Amino acid sequence: MSGDSGRRLHAFRSLAGNRALVRVLAGYALFVLTEYSAWIAILVFAYSRGGATVAGLVAVAQLVPGAILAPVMAAVADRRSPVVLLAGGYLVQAAGMAAAAAAIFAGVPAAAYASAVIACVAQTTTRPAQAALVPSVAVTADQLTAVNVVVTWLESAGMVTSGLLAGVLISLAGVGSVFVVCAGLGAVAALLAAGLRAAVPGSSREDPPAVLADVTEGLRLTARRPRLRLMLALLTAEAVVAGALDLLFVILAVGVLGRSEAWAGYLNSVYGVGAVLAATVSVTLVGRRLGAPILGAAFLLSAVLAALGFGIGLAGTVALLVVAGAASTLLDVALRTLLQRSVPPQLMGRVFGVLEGLTMAGYALGALLVPLLVHLGGNRLALIGAAVVLPLAAVAGGRALFALDAGVPVPVVEIALLRSLPLFAELPAPATEGLAAALTPVHVPAGSVLIRQGDPGDAYYAVAAGELDALQDGHFLRRCGRGEGVGEIALLHAIPRTATVIAHTAATVYRLSREPFLTAVLGHAPTRRLADRIAGTRLATGAAPGSSDPQGTTAAEPG
Repeated sequence: MSGDSGRRLHAFRSLAGNRALVRVLAGYALFVLTEYSAWIAILVFAYSRGGATVAGLVAVAQLVPGAILAPVMAAVADRRSPVVLLAGGYLVQAAGMAAAAAAIFAGVPAAAYASAVIACVAQTTTRPAQAALVPSVAVTADQLTAVNVVVTWLESAGMVTSGLLAGVLISLAGVGSVFVVCAGLGAVAALLAAGLRAAVPGSSREDPPAVLADVTEGLRLTARRPRLRLMLALLTAEAVVAGALDLLFVILAVGVLGRSEAWAGYLNSVYGVGAVLAATVSVTLVGRRLGAPILGAAFLLSAVLAALGFGIGLAGTVALLVVAGAASTLLDVALRTLLQRSVPPQLMGRVFGVLEGLTMAGYALGALLVPLLVHLGGNRLALIGAAVVLPLAAVAGGRALFALDAGVPVPVVEIALLRSLPLFAELPAPATEGLAAALTPVHVPAGSVLIRQGDPGDAYYAVAAGELDALQDGHFLRRCGRGEGVGEIALLHAIPRTATVIAHTAATVYRLSREPFLTAVLGHAPTRRLADRIAGTRLATGAAPGSSDPQGTTAAEPG
């Protein structure tokens, strides 16, 4: 096994020794399972009571409050204790699901819907709180990237498992049993989170206006840039289809295939299998032009949805849903990658904040579209109507999409360099491209000083060519070459440079400024202000600068 592979493997193994991270991940696994299972169950229940119309209205009732409160929850997580927010969110979710179960068993649909809305709104606390909490309990940057990878795995696996769980429970004991099980799992997640400890981020009275100013600036930026508007429009259209699919799984199971309600969960799992398969090959999109893959995936997804409306039988439906899941995932990855290529790194957070709101609105619109089409022309029209959403969006801006892709340079060299660095090796493909776009080449003549001990730390440097010598207090530490980086300790610890770095030969390095570096290492933009908290956990290894820490990596890289 190579040194880099061994280091990555060791980072994953080290997660097992970090009890706090294990508790976070275990709670999140339960959350994903309950989130998807409860969503399937409430739509099945609503559909059985009032058809597609009631199911669509219930979906919208859950999505609209979440869309409004999601940015607020992100701000709260950034300014208050993430442990309280995470554990409290899990607890409210569990209570809402328990109340929904009681209402279903008592035969009070309105109370069941209201309880499901409460649980769904509480779910908006989970991801922001977790993003703020993880950096406070991680020990190394490698652990942080390993956590991000595991979270992605849990999301994909949860989509498959939750559908199976919901289907089995509905078939054995009815819809109410799904909420009973989810309430129990949510309570366990709350207990796991309640035992965690994390420092409370600093806050000020001026923070809320600052958040509102960022949101306003994001909207203004979107309005000023036609290419950006096109990308956000395509992503919103994708969200409309995704929102429609939640109801279409129920319609396919009951209305088209004539199966029991449990099959809505099974079909959701089949779709998830396709998503998991596509996630493993999405790395092939890195460094490629994305206009053709985006249009190809969009039209493939649309063709599959249209074909499903013609009653092709159970086997054909299952096969096409696997294809649909794969096409949807590839489309999402390609669209978000292209958006990251198109937006300056310093504006990324604001633009993606706008995207989050548009995505939730798209889900709600898709949930409204299906019952309307069912009312106008039946189940087949609903499937065909959902199928034409993406082609209409693509046709409206097809040439502009290709022009946008052609006008954005793909940082192929920078991507290859980042993927050679162990620190960034586990980043998802879109994040890698976004980070590569933020790199700036710097040529360093032989004998020149790149970093001086004691200076403030404002950037990280990835070595692309040549050799650099690191010295601390005049003593030689090591020689750095391609595939290595310098300067991270000063950034992570918010301390002066710990070493001087001099070019042993003429060298080329790529400069990455503080903010995008911390955003990449921590895995989520709102957590960058918590980066300094990593100092205490990393220093807990007790290794002196330049020596090996207990994880088997360099405890303090030069700088």
